[in-house]
Amino acid sequence: MDQQNKKCLIAYFSHAGMNYASGKIVDLPVGNTQRAAEMICRFTGGDLFHIRTAAVYPYDYQEVVKIAKKEKADNARPALEKDIANLDDYDVIFLGYPNWCGTMPMVLWTFLENHDFSGKTIYPFCTHEGSGVGHSLEDIHALCPQIKLGKSLALLGTTIEDAEDDIRRWIRDVADA
Repeated sequence: MDQQNKKCLIAYFSHAGMNYASGKIVDLPVGNTQRAAEMICRFTGGDLFHIRTAAVYPYDYQEVVKIAKKEKADNARPALEKDIANLDDYDVIFLGYPNWCGTMPMVLWTFLENHDFSGKTIYPFCTHEGSGVGHSLEDIHALCPQIKLGKSLALLGTTIEDAEDDIRRWIRDVADA
């Protein structure tokens, strides 16, 4: 992806461990959103940044769900393990996350509020198990009204292994926009 020589960043949050997939709990050594982010990186040549919380989420799915619901209800801003220092270097940001509680995990609020995204284009990509992007696009726009919000991509986590063609098509579409 050249995007007229624009430098792109793939910033994402992903949860490895026990996850919900196709109606059951499965063990994912690498989270679905991370797998999608790595494909985007491979196809665009962009830089990867894994958004991580300072307090690591539990391995157990039910525990993560409890924490995610509490963070959402409390409008929490979980601390980042580390932040990206050079966001100004990027014009285009592919922003990835799983759908938690109908939107992005609250750590994305932390990440988005920590930076000035004025003049940048954000292309959201979301992994889910049937709920799509939820209201995350509205939330991103509310947090960063000064951005250009580009076309999003919702990926069914259960089929992430077969998502390469969808991701390539999406990247081609946004590059042509």
